[in-house]
Amino acid sequence: NATMVATVVVDSGKANVEAFLWFGFVQAAVYNAVVGITRDYELYEWEKRGPRNASPEAAAAAAAHRVLLHYFPGSHGRLDAQLAASLAGVADGSSEQQGIAYGEAAADHIIELRLNDGRNAPITFDQAPAPGVWRPTPPANAPFFAPWMGQVRPMLLASPTQFRPGPPPALTSGRYTTDFAEVKALGAKFGSSRTTEQTETALFVSDTGIGPFQVALRDLTARHAMDISDTARLFAAVDMSVTDAVIAVWDSKYHYGYWRPITAIRLADTDGNPDTDADPTWEPLFATPPYPDYVSGYTGVVGAMTGSISRILGGGQV
Repeated sequence: NATMVATVVVDSGKANVEAFLWFGFVQAAVYNAVVGITRDYELYEWEKRGPRNASPEAAAAAAAHRVLLHYFPGSHGRLDAQLAASLAGVADGSSEQQGIAYGEAAADHIIELRLNDGRNAPITFDQAPAPGVWRPTPPANAPFFAPWMGQVRPMLLASPTQFRPGPPPALTSGRYTTDFAEVKALGAKFGSSRTTEQTETALFVSDTGIGPFQVALRDLTARHAMDISDTARLFAAVDMSVTDAVIAVWDSKYHYGYWRPITAIRLADTDGNPDTDADPTWEPLFATPPYPDYVSGYTGVVGAMTGSISRILGGGQV
């Protein structure tokens, strides 16, 4: 898991929502590689069981290595070194070799499952700018990041639209007016009404979604002294659920194309709402990411992660 994060986020520079897709692929392969040998849980979209005497540790390492090397060949040095380090802890012999072979088969199966799944499809966001409609935001004014993500085939859901929420609040609604005032006051980079504690909380939370969440998962499995089957299951349940949550969130972002606060506040004199006042110089505490506002990607990830953990461990055990 740690090598996965280093490969995807550090080596490949995917410190963004795309990382969650790769996390799901890797952990699905590792899960199948492990439970196909231990028989502790059902396989994920696969029927091939491994030899009972094969090493699940070797299988897990080989599966992760093969998936990551397939998608990120530029990290072969890191990946080969980590595979060797992992296998050094497994006794040489037929059990190790059988585990490696089965883990590689598990990886190949996931790679085959994900062929032609919609990744990197040539999709663009073409809604014309209008009140309530997203458009590139300063300072980068970058185009919609990875609009194809909302049309990728999910890992567990029936479709990206399965849990599509209703529309965001109308620009003239009381809900919108209340939210507008709160974001304008609390979210401002300068002259906000935030307390020091609220600012510190925002600074902490803003950087936890990708790598640090995986650190938390590793810590959780260690503190609960989980065996290899339960560890593989928890990683897979969380990361595959998060993968699908991101896909579903991106479907909503693309479908509704809702403008960001920096646009809404600076152009409030165009929204038709007499209770929202424009501030053409307003800036948020953090630079606005290049995609629509609704629904929140961060809270989608948090919901999938905490929901998965709670289903597996029960409430109050995190």
